[in-house]
Amino acid sequence: MINRYDVVALGELLVDFTDNGMSSQGNPTFEANPGGAPCNVLSMLQKLGDKTAFIGKVGDDFLGNMLVSKASLQGIDMQGIIRDKNTGTTLAFVQKLPNGDRDFAFFRNPGADMMLTASEVEKRAYIIENADVFHFGTLSMTDEGVFAATKRAIEVAKKNGCLISFDPNYREPLWESKQAALEKIRFGLGQCDVLKISDNEIELVTGEKDIDKGVAAIQKEFGTALIFATLGSEGSKAYFGDIVAEHHGFKNPDTIETTGAGDTFCGCMLHFVHKYGINGLTKDKLEETLEFANAAASLITTRKGALAVMPSVEEVEEVIK
Repeated sequence: MINRYDVVALGELLVDFTDNGMSSQGNPTFEANPGGAPCNVLSMLQKLGDKTAFIGKVGDDFLGNMLVSKASLQGIDMQGIIRDKNTGTTLAFVQKLPNGDRDFAFFRNPGADMMLTASEVEKRAYIIENADVFHFGTLSMTDEGVFAATKRAIEVAKKNGCLISFDPNYREPLWESKQAALEKIRFGLGQCDVLKISDNEIELVTGEKDIDKGVAAIQKEFGTALIFATLGSEGSKAYFGDIVAEHHGFKNPDTIETTGAGDTFCGCMLHFVHKYGINGLTKDKLEETLEFANAAASLITTRKGALAVMPSVEEVEEVIK
């Protein structure tokens, strides 16, 4: 019997080594947290009762085994994972800066996630064929081989009537140039029905600092049906046809770092879009989505990592209260 999935995602599964203070010897310490935006999104969806699956590649090493084990424990179907015997698992070091921003150092030249091929996706096409929603980002487009794999996955998803979801998740250090990143972001914008995009990414793509004007430019050029714009601690907005919905952020005094906040938001967003159907969305339902997603995102900022520590429905509802 072939499984049905609410959401299938393709992309990176990596280790986020998160800044964890100083050792007794005065050296910086980093905690190995499972991460990678697509799997973080799926983990949040699992918390909300959705059935998910992941397609990607890790190294055939103890770090890769840890990642697969942690993702499986969240309930994500990992039959689409491939272990690469020749390339190590991708690593990201995340340091919190004094101003609250983050600095990333990636060890991915190459990393196993970059080595996914179109033929490997083809062998796992049945997973996508049995999904309602297909989700992807730009990290699976940084190199030509994995870009071909991503394009093949999108083709399968479109052929089988999946709703296509895209999150640019722009990470400057991973691109040879801003122009190269923009080309792939624009490719993603041209493929998706649902877009989750940050205020910084809107400015990157359109040159507009004004969120409404930037979103209008994206809608005009790409015809994107549904756009969710995240505004950091200030909250978020949703644009669907003539409807514009917004909700304030939940500023949490216990925030320690923001890794995974956007992914948590994205998982919640996809849950509600899938629950109501893209054509069943109203302003009230979009405001409900934004409120819940903002609250969940605020909770993940109080925890190190994301994939293995996503908030429960009860915890999110408590924040909203």
